[in-house]
Amino acid sequence: MSETKKVVLIGPAYPLRGGLASFNERLIREYIRNGADARIYTFSLQYPSFLFPGKTQYSTLPAPADLPIKVAVNSINPFNWIRVGKEIKALRPDIVIVKFWLPFMAPCFGTICRIIRRNHHTRIISILDNIIPHEKRPGDRIFARYWVDSADGFIAMSRSVLNDLQSFLRKKPKPNQFCPHPLYDNFGEPVLKILAKKNLGLDESFNYLLFFGFIREYKGLDLLLKAFADPALRKFRLKLLVAGEFYTDPKIYTDLIAQLGIGEDVILKTDFIPDNEVVNYFCAADVVVQPYRSATQSGVTQIAYHFNKPMIITDVGGLAEFVPDGKVGYVVPPDPAKISAAMERFYSEEKESEFSANAFVEKKKYSWTKMLEAIENVTRDA
Repeated sequence: MSETKKVVLIGPAYPLRGGLASFNERLIREYIRNGADARIYTFSLQYPSFLFPGKTQYSTLPAPADLPIKVAVNSINPFNWIRVGKEIKALRPDIVIVKFWLPFMAPCFGTICRIIRRNHHTRIISILDNIIPHEKRPGDRIFARYWVDSADGFIAMSRSVLNDLQSFLRKKPKPNQFCPHPLYDNFGEPVLKILAKKNLGLDESFNYLLFFGFIREYKGLDLLLKAFADPALRKFRLKLLVAGEFYTDPKIYTDLIAQLGIGEDVILKTDFIPDNEVVNYFCAADVVVQPYRSATQSGVTQIAYHFNKPMIITDVGGLAEFVPDGKVGYVVPPDPAKISAAMERFYSEEKESEFSANAFVEKKKYSWTKMLEAIENVTRDA
């Protein structure tokens, strides 16, 4: 960056946890590394407890010492939105970045950013995970419209989301650009597989498939369990490692595991996985499986790339944009028989080394520098 930028990001960050917080913190680190005056305004209240499906929204790790984070935003208090909007408006940042993932957040984000824009200097740039969520609710499009009208420009991290965005921009075009989700390279360097298994207390004589991330209906864990039950897979000495917190009724899955008779071969690590333990789960696995029913992009893909892991994904939404079929993994329909066939092929043809080497090359296109360049391009055109 040729000049010092003043950047404010509004969204989840420490003391909140999860993929959104990791993304936002990593992005602001990149701005700081490039000489910007950059800071984060995070939530004092992100979700009311009755709307939050997990056990806790908060991290148990120490605060990041290298990031200026202000705990300030209450997602359901309009008086707070006005106060925060006026405060950031007075700071006159060049860019305010808001990562948008859920229409529920539109009234909060939209009101704050409308106030900030009154300084006639700041540009509001939205990085879109989704514009219409996977799990649709009444009012989604109305809230999404309110947010779109609040921002000056947009970065979509998959082409499917970019296409969804166009329906909101027909009457009033705004700058927009596709930029793929950068690597999650903040989880440490890879470790040897045997060490990762030891760290997790896993039997080193088995091969492990990994399902990682919050467990929600659209992520298709049930499809993977049915695929994993295929008797043809037993000859490979496989275990399925499910690592992530239930954001839906666990009984659906525990009953299915019992019904399929695979309880001895499915390892449920269904507490939230702290950032400092992520490395062990990915490095213990031979392949990462994402059996989603619907998707735009996935941060899990970008963690897998960081650790040079092969992937088996379903051909839904934007997932296939990021995993070349037959090169770093397999792309299959969201069908248990097809997922099972891909797993069998992966092991019978001994594809791990080849796909891992290809992932090491393929991941070079997913840099944080490119994300900053995309934001600058959209800001310039706004």
